Amino acid sequence: MALKSTDKILEYIPELFQTNLKGEVDIFRKLEKVLIFDEGFIYFANPDSLQLKYSYKKHSAYKQDSVYPMNKEGKDFVFTSDGKIFDTQKNKHALINLLKLDGLNNNSYIVAKLNIKSTVFGIIILAKKEADFYKKEDIDTLSACASILSYVLKDQELSNVFKIQLKALKDGIVEKNNAYKTIKEQNEKILEADKAKNEFLANISHELRTPLNTILGFADILGAELYGNLNDKQKEYIDDIKASATHQLGMINEILDMSKLEANAMKVVKSHFAISRAVGEVSNLLMPLAKKKNININSEIGQDFEVFADYQKIQQVLYNLVSNAIKYSPNGDCVDIAVMQGENCFRIAVHDNGIGIDPKYHGKIFAKFVQLDNAYTKKESSTGLGLTITKELVELHGGKISVISEINNGSTFIVEIPQE
Repeated sequence: MALKSTDKILEYIPELFQTNLKGEVDIFRKLEKVLIFDEGFIYFANPDSLQLKYSYKKHSAYKQDSVYPMNKEGKDFVFTSDGKIFDTQKNKHALINLLKLDGLNNNSYIVAKLNIKSTVFGIIILAKKEADFYKKEDIDTLSACASILSYVLKDQELSNVFKIQLKALKDGIVEKNNAYKTIKEQNEKILEADKAKNEFLANISHELRTPLNTILGFADILGAELYGNLNDKQKEYIDDIKASATHQLGMINEILDMSKLEANAMKVVKSHFAISRAVGEVSNLLMPLAKKKNININSEIGQDFEVFADYQKIQQVLYNLVSNAIKYSPNGDCVDIAVMQGENCFRIAVHDNGIGIDPKYHGKIFAKFVQLDNAYTKKESSTGLGLTITKELVELHGGKISVISEINNGSTFIVEIPQE
């Protein structure tokens, strides 16, 4: 059996949270504390492909960021199946062939999904040269570790993006200094101010996200009942923890997204994907927040269709609009998502029956840090950036966003994205 002692597992699983990962070697060395393997691979999932992000041991044929297109069988396995054990002497699985791992002389593989709130964003594979090496207990342990690593890896990716963004911002300021030598002193002051702002954002994002990721990860493990059954009240409390932590993490990520947009560090990477997948994943992500207020999320798509857009950014647009609708809806109500296909564009409409927005504010709600002043909104915590970011993401696609709303008569936000 590849599994090490239970005491070792319980000792080192928390350690996965309480560290800053320093590349692939650090990740797999920590996994070696609880599992035995010769080689390891971590892939991030796109709608139609897998991208190699980390590997244990270097292979000239397996370079970081290599992309492997997925067929239907590969997509079904990555996005719908649970953890698996493969013995290639008995059955060479299609996934091993797809990732070109069959030339490494390994005979035993275990695979677990990397996911956050039921949204799969990657897989982790461990391999051993011996046949029949892994057992069910190994899968359970890898799945528990993957649940934790999902949050740590996402946090790591955000930190990397932030470093790129900070460099882009500094480079932009340096270019301005060279172009406008007559205002050198003013530009130096701007540089110092931006440096202080970005250093503050970097520090606060790390200090706030790390404990929140820990809370979410352990809540997921408890909710999965890996270490014992829970009663109804305990499940309710775990749902409350997950809902509150998800809300706070969303606010932190809004600040970072706005910073990336201001630095022009956010790029659009388009691909073809089914719109129902983005709607379904956002609904699953926001289910804890909706459940806390006993709100139903209804989606109306009719016949599913494929769009050509940046998947992550369309998902973020949906997330921002639906989370806002939940936030400002009364308890026990519903939020409706409708998606329609036009001739040259597709439309997303998100409707709620909440407090509504006075028409005189319709032109202001998309500005940064704007929060309408009424008794209800004062009860809801917000950065005032969600709609600003949503508008920017829509406009990056060449689209537009509008609102139909009146006081005490709900709101409908409509997004139109052109299709090439």
